[in-house]
Amino acid sequence: MDQQKNPENSNPASRQQEYWRRNVRIMQGLLVVWFLVSFGCGILWVEPLNKIQLGGFKLGFWFAQQGSIYVFVVLIFLYVRLMNNLDREFGVEE
Repeated sequence: MDQQKNPENSNPASRQQEYWRRNVRIMQGLLVVWFLVSFGCGILWVEPLNKIQLGGFKLGFWFAQQGSIYVFVVLIFLYVRLMNNLDREFGVEE
């Protein structure tokens, strides 16, 4: 079996590299979502989003004021869950 696919059979240095590579990939993905929600929905696409109503408010305004905060909190919990799974997979959980 390929060493990258089975971290238990890899040497410690390559296991660390794989762990950090996957950790950085998780962070990059979540940061892209964070950017798209905060900058994209709150600034770039505010005019098209304002044509949609949510709870009596324009959606672009809602994202700029409240929606991005909700998404950020969800991203925190998602990061914790993904990192716990990664830690368990590599045997470095607390």
